[in-house]
Amino acid sequence: MGKFITLAIVLLGLFAALQRHEGRVVIRPAEWGAPGPNAPIFSPGILRGDTLYVSGEIGADVHTGKIPEDFETEMKTCLANIQSILKAANMDYSNIDSVQVYLTDMDLYKRMNEVYSSVIQPPRPARVTVGVTRLAIPGTHVEISVIANK
Repeated sequence: MGKFITLAIVLLGLFAALQRHEGRVVIRPAEWGAPGPNAPIFSPGILRGDTLYVSGEIGADVHTGKIPEDFETEMKTCLANIQSILKAANMDYSNIDSVQVYLTDMDLYKRMNEVYSSVIQPPRPARVTVGVTRLAIPGTHVEISVIANK
């Protein structure tokens, strides 16, 4: 009988471990539609348990792929894209714990911060801002990824 109980405990432990690995859910806002043939090869968000990992989002319109001409609109669009992913996971900006900002020109920092602080309200998440030489999509000036928790 003792061996049966030990085996049952081991099997339950293995089952629980498998459930954790299978607990990854791809988050893609329904309003974005299905990814096209030239879509990036990553998920907009991955939800594991109560934690949402949002891929680097840029300020491009999700339907046209166009990047706004002025930086403030690009920044607002970038944050709106993140908001759509959060909403699809039943979250909002207040659930964000960590933000990673990538700028192609650190002279844009003040302008980025003005838009960011008008959208992301206190208490604000932890954040890092890094200057990079360029981003993967030509013409983009900012990319932001976040980690959020329910």
